[in-house]
Amino acid sequence: MKKYVLDLTVRSVQRVSEKHVLIKLTTSPRQGDTACQPLPDMLPGQFVEVRVDGSSSTFLRRPISINFVDRENNELWLLVAMIGEGTRRLGRLVAGDTLNCVLPLGNSFTMPSTDSPRGSYLLVGGGVGMAPMLYLGAQMRQRGIEPTFLLGGRTATDILQLDLFRQYGRVCITTEDGSLGERGFVTNHSVLHEHFDRIYTCGPKPMMVAVARYAVPLGIECEASLENMMACGLGACLCCVEKVKDDGNVCVCKEGPVFNVKRLLWQI
Repeated sequence: MKKYVLDLTVRSVQRVSEKHVLIKLTTSPRQGDTACQPLPDMLPGQFVEVRVDGSSSTFLRRPISINFVDRENNELWLLVAMIGEGTRRLGRLVAGDTLNCVLPLGNSFTMPSTDSPRGSYLLVGGGVGMAPMLYLGAQMRQRGIEPTFLLGGRTATDILQLDLFRQYGRVCITTEDGSLGERGFVTNHSVLHEHFDRIYTCGPKPMMVAVARYAVPLGIECEASLENMMACGLGACLCCVEKVKDDGNVCVCKEGPVFNVKRLLWQI
């Protein structure tokens, strides 16, 4: 897909938890135009690299998963975890600010074929890894498929955008302290007693490894969106290298971030 470097306008910044903000971005009219240009095509699982302006300590762009694309309102949504100087500065953006983005980057999740019989699909997200699951689920629902979401966190406050997830499918939840949903990790949830044709996952690596170790012995196709450190998003800086079975070392930002778990050396 064609990549763009765009100055996007911040439409709103919403605090969704103590450490997360939802940034909604849109395009601005080009010089001489009155209407905004539509956002480029973007697929579930892809990401953007955002430039952090005004920081003396943040020199590299920050990779952010595409949380949602609202075509009706011409908005790109980014769910940002404020864990460092760069992302904390992003959390201080206000409506009307400009955010420079390179997009869309990386590959995407494999969408169910519209020609094949309807199947059952499980979308597993943990932490900020829940973000790409929302857009993936929305695109599935648009194709007439109702996915099952399995969301995990340490406590209830870690489960984000719950009302939005419920618009697109069945939602199952685990929390480590039992404050919401079933107690434990995502791989402890009772929904895993059901049959699924394909599983998609994004989140902390130990969680994704556990999901892969559940799926592969059962013959379930499973895709994971890796969260390796990415600086350039184009495969030039080699920050995000991952060793895979078939090609040796690959750049996650260019060959991924989505991989079939059978390619990964996760000792499964």
